[in-house]
Amino acid sequence: MADELDELLDEVERRFCRVPERAAAGGSQHGDKERAAAGCGSAGTLTGAGSSEEDIDDIIDEICNDSSFARAPLKLKSNSPSVTPGSKSAVVQAHRKRCCPVFLGGSSSPNGIGTNISKRTCDQLRCTACDFRVLLFNDYIWDQSCDYLFFRNNMPELSKLRVKMIKKKGSRAYACQCSWRSIDELTELQAEQRLRWVCGKHAE
Repeated sequence: MADELDELLDEVERRFCRVPERAAAGGSQHGDKERAAAGCGSAGTLTGAGSSEEDIDDIIDEICNDSSFARAPLKLKSNSPSVTPGSKSAVVQAHRKRCCPVFLGGSSSPNGIGTNISKRTCDQLRCTACDFRVLLFNDYIWDQSCDYLFFRNNMPELSKLRVKMIKKKGSRAYACQCSWRSIDELTELQAEQRLRWVCGKHAE
């Protein structure tokens, strides 16, 4: 818009800010330069050009209506990044879900994404206390002699953990580096308040 305004002012200056021609005997070149500097844009120069006020208005209207000054439509630019539904990030987010609520259960309970309708046990558990993934072993329970130091020193090596595992069909043994549980029936994780386990998201 600034460029269009400059062009309009240049056009007005070319048409109205011209010094009237003088006879050669009427003054020197120096005098003409002074009159050009002092008289450009003044009311005396405009009226001295030999045009009436009506002619001036007609010329201004003609300039304003000139097609060369037609405004091009402005395009608004948005600073926010575009979101493409088919982008890789959208696909990853769509295929990564959490259990809500989170369920624990015995070996007969199916694993998957747990919901209030589909009560599946979570097999993507992670402990927020020790930052270990929670391991689960079907048809086993933990021996009563298990303690914190045992899991602290032996996780996640299965060969060492087997020493404290007891075979029991239908049960499931859960453990991270700082906590452990033996579960027989479907149970909401929220009921086990001492456990710091969360669903680490499932890939569909």
